[in-house]
Amino acid sequence: MKIAIDPFMHRHLSLEELPSKVAELGYEWIELSPRADFLEWFKAPRVFPARAKAFKKALFDANVGIASILPMYRWASNDENERQAAVKHWKRAIEISVELGVDTMNSEFGRGPHPDKGSCYCCHTGSMIEACEDAWWRSMEELVPIFEKEGINLHVEPHPEDWCETLQPALDIIRTVNSKNVKFLYCAPHTFYFGDDTKAMLREAKDVLAHVHVGDTFNHKASSGLRYILNPPGTQARVHQHLNIGQGEVPWEDFFSTLAEIGFDGIMTACVFAWEDKADHSGKFMRAEMQRFVDKYWTAK
Repeated sequence: MKIAIDPFMHRHLSLEELPSKVAELGYEWIELSPRADFLEWFKAPRVFPARAKAFKKALFDANVGIASILPMYRWASNDENERQAAVKHWKRAIEISVELGVDTMNSEFGRGPHPDKGSCYCCHTGSMIEACEDAWWRSMEELVPIFEKEGINLHVEPHPEDWCETLQPALDIIRTVNSKNVKFLYCAPHTFYFGDDTKAMLREAKDVLAHVHVGDTFNHKASSGLRYILNPPGTQARVHQHLNIGQGEVPWEDFFSTLAEIGFDGIMTACVFAWEDKADHSGKFMRAEMQRFVDKYWTAK
């Protein structure tokens, strides 16, 4: 198992400084999420030979590896120009992963076209779900053969507001891709969009589960739907958090014990964004808590 951290809260550090910070927090692995000097959100990668070389040296010096690279591109946009640009950026991101010796990438199903185009991009309204899914399949037709050729694994997660934001149909879609290189990422902060029985959901995902994001959240459906009060009433906003373990309502004993039960041995990433003012404390706390659960359930097993 690789226990990693998404260092988004430390993105103010340069790429060369990042590995030593990750090591200081107690991790041997990074899940590298979008940042302006590497894989920028939705834009072409900002990576050139000198930058890649310097980053590789910093990783080597800190004895830290990249467990996964996380690009975010509009591969599910029903605007064909946007979709083609996204695929182009994906292809370059795959090349960068190969150059860095990284064997895994992860991303979200996607939210459709850019909102500035004036069309609805909130796919959960139903206005564009079919178009976005169709666009995503076209992208996968181009990209899956490249992932397979290069030996790169792709781990995909449903995300609140994406055209696919729930456990189902995400699991069946990934099974339909039918590639050993394409697997499921279960994001614990999205738990209550998936359902209420953590044990059952993890067991259902067992055959395609390769990656988990660890962060706490509150159940937005609780208190008769009044855990969060949003205005105006009826708004389609999607609310969740990425908190430290114990600060929300994810049933962690169920989560970790079931992962051990199903033999999970993939990537486990601390995925907390809520405490930039206490980023070091959060990172160290999450590393210790994840290890405590691993020792408790995997060692016992």
